[in-house]
Amino acid sequence: MDIVKKHIIFYGQSVRDALIKLDQIAPSSILFLVNEEIELLGSLTDGDLRRGFIKGLGLESKLLDFVQPSPVFIKSNEYSISELEQFKKDFFKIIPIVDDSKKIVDILDFNIKQSLIPADAVLMAGGEGKRLRPLTETTPKPLLKVGEKPIVEYNIDRLARYGIKNINLSINYLGDQLVDYFGDGSSKDINIKYAKESKPLGTIGSILLIDEFHNDDIIVMNSDLLTNIDFADFFKTYKESNADMAVAATSYHVDVPYAVLEVGEGIEVKSLKEKPRYTYYSNAGIYIMKKKILNMIPKDQFYDITDLMDRILEMNLKLITYPINGYWLDIGKHEDFKKAQEDIKHIQL
Repeated sequence: MDIVKKHIIFYGQSVRDALIKLDQIAPSSILFLVNEEIELLGSLTDGDLRRGFIKGLGLESKLLDFVQPSPVFIKSNEYSISELEQFKKDFFKIIPIVDDSKKIVDILDFNIKQSLIPADAVLMAGGEGKRLRPLTETTPKPLLKVGEKPIVEYNIDRLARYGIKNINLSINYLGDQLVDYFGDGSSKDINIKYAKESKPLGTIGSILLIDEFHNDDIIVMNSDLLTNIDFADFFKTYKESNADMAVAATSYHVDVPYAVLEVGEGIEVKSLKEKPRYTYYSNAGIYIMKKKILNMIPKDQFYDITDLMDRILEMNLKLITYPINGYWLDIGKHEDFKKAQEDIKHIQL
């Protein structure tokens, strides 16, 4: 059932209708009273009905007499991730999303979605996966199964769980299999579109094949990753930093088994570190960028995302990094694929 239809009740319906519908949707028992234009008039719970009956209202009374007239709502495209986090802290579970006329256009159910990120997403899924042959001879790497699902489906489901409804797949090698598998995304209550390369365009060049983006920010990621990255915190960090682009990074530690001498000019020793550990951060293949950044990518040319990052730095635009503190695995080789099969038994993505 469509989530909006699930949680609305019309002004002219009866108290009995409301009781039946609240019983049907339990335990998420809240309804939003609307007029014929689906404009929000109030909210209604079992408790509101019970309090109304105590006051002397009955089954023949108007629903408007029972409702909370000023319910919490989210205005479409006029909210921040911090505001959503506060709703969670205040134990709001189901919140209507309205347009300028207070028409309900969607409903955020925190039992289903972690957040509501106002961004489009692009998954790069066109590679041949040569290092994983023979597994990829007849199956594109993103569709190789880890546990019970293809690799790319974990990423699509995670993006959807953070409220991203418009997801684009950049496809090339055996790309028709991806189209056949996911279709238009309606089975997941999202919109999936496809950009098919006619020739290799690098790790970001194919993004220009996408006809339309609905938001000013775009999440781009490789489709062959397994990760439990917190997309909401990533997006919040990017927005609060007022960055033009953010790149997620995974830490890489190097342990030196010997004492390390730090030498100044010439041969003078400045300090001594006993068996130090050095931490480096590597590109994790997940990015957020402003839509206007796409104007810096040359059309119909092979262009890697590292070229774009170099260009951003040359232009003195703001590029930030976001460390992934959770799980991340790039499935590039057979040993990575084997590790993924074991890891998936113990982690939640």
